[in-house]
Amino acid sequence: MKKRILFTGGSGKAGRHTVPWLVEHGYDVHNVDLVPLDSPGVTNLIADVTDQGQVFNALSMHRDFPDLDTGKGVLPFDAVVHFAAVPRILIKPDNETFRINTISTYNVIEAVVKLGIRKIIIASSETTYGVCFAEGHRDFHRFPLEEDYDVNPMDSYGLSKVVNEKTARTFAERSGFDIYALRIGNVIEPHEYDRFPEFFEKPEMRKRIAWSYIDARDLGQIVHLCIEKDGLGYEVFNAANDTVSANTPSRELARRFYPNVPFTREIGEFEGLLSNRKIREVLGFKEEHDWRKYVKL
Repeated sequence: MKKRILFTGGSGKAGRHTVPWLVEHGYDVHNVDLVPLDSPGVTNLIADVTDQGQVFNALSMHRDFPDLDTGKGVLPFDAVVHFAAVPRILIKPDNETFRINTISTYNVIEAVVKLGIRKIIIASSETTYGVCFAEGHRDFHRFPLEEDYDVNPMDSYGLSKVVNEKTARTFAERSGFDIYALRIGNVIEPHEYDRFPEFFEKPEMRKRIAWSYIDARDLGQIVHLCIEKDGLGYEVFNAANDTVSANTPSRELARRFYPNVPFTREIGEFEGLLSNRKIREVLGFKEEHDWRKYVKL
């Protein structure tokens, strides 16, 4: 029997590529969002995850009409992936960004735990490292950026993601369930590789994100690996591709734009400064969509 996945925010930039990946790899996916996702094999429910009642209903009601035919009641979900959020600052007022992102995450995790679903994956962000939406220039503490970093954002969006990680850890401690937080790098859709030549000419355009990126399809693989990896409890993973989104070596970028930031270990010539070492070693991630497949130098 296929694993049943409830996915919040599947209609967003990351979700609309991650959800098809999961469907193609044998999962039944139910998308909960404010707008539906038109994708083969996906069912949709329009719901506001800042409303706890709607969250509990989404998790405990039939997914589609054929579910009525079994006569066995509502089938439970095997895992929940929570991507729904205001995706950055300057879309909504700061307090609304913080409220929506933190309340929705609390609602989803609380409901999932109380309903006994033992696998939860939430979308955190590279912005937790504190530079992406900082005021003026701000140095990172160190390179490469790894999951034990002292995260310290100064914006409402990054702060909401830090709070969400703490919420996830709280419920994992209480329940013993697996709750994994993905610090997702800059999501790149296939058509966006057309912009990479401009990024190469103007590397300063991506200095705030440490030249990180995650191909949206590779993000699908990461979520898939998280669903299948049991027994870790609470974990944080950087979700990024192997290399920087630049044709300049990583240490050269760092010397040019962050000359005062120390390195804590040796890195490869183009190795990502937002390190994905943990997902490679713990989850077995192997990127399939390096930018070099799509960009002619």
